[in-house]
Amino acid sequence: MSSKLSVASVRGSIRELLADANGEKKRNFVETIELQIGLKNYDPQRDKRFSGTVKLPNVPRPRMSICILADAADIDRAKQIELEYMSVDDLKKLNKNKKLVKKLAKKYDAFLASDALVRQIPRLLGPGLSKAGKFPTPVTHGEDLGDKLNRGINFLVSLLKKNWQNVKSLHVKTTMGKPVRLF
Repeated sequence: MSSKLSVASVRGSIRELLADANGEKKRNFVETIELQIGLKNYDPQRDKRFSGTVKLPNVPRPRMSICILADAADIDRAKQIELEYMSVDDLKKLNKNKKLVKKLAKKYDAFLASDALVRQIPRLLGPGLSKAGKFPTPVTHGEDLGDKLNRGINFLVSLLKKNWQNVKSLHVKTTMGKPVRLF
């Protein structure tokens, strides 16, 4: 399935959105970027329901403690932004010890993991993080907001019965900003 949005138009809209957000008066909180989707010929009572998650680079909440389960490249990035991290060797030291894994899960609000490491985590730590509802979110190298927004839109459209024919409008906006029309 092809996208009806060009990457250039999405990036242009994001630049416009961020320029507006920076020009507005200073907020005392971190604004998030929201995607608003208007659907047509879609009856939520009758048609299938859907859900999915797409991660966008924003701060979920202030003072959130995050641990990065990292490969070599992500260890360097974690050091630069002063986040706590654990390497593969650190994870091997836990050796599926349930008490240590549970203690680790309680210590942090969320976990991020390098793409290459996500598949190894159940083998290294056992089911402890999954049971605590804190299985790590994969972190990929070098993605930007436009790519993630495109991926999110295409993911949603693929779930709709008639794909793009069910999409009436697409707007992107900051929490307190004006919406910018994408489609």
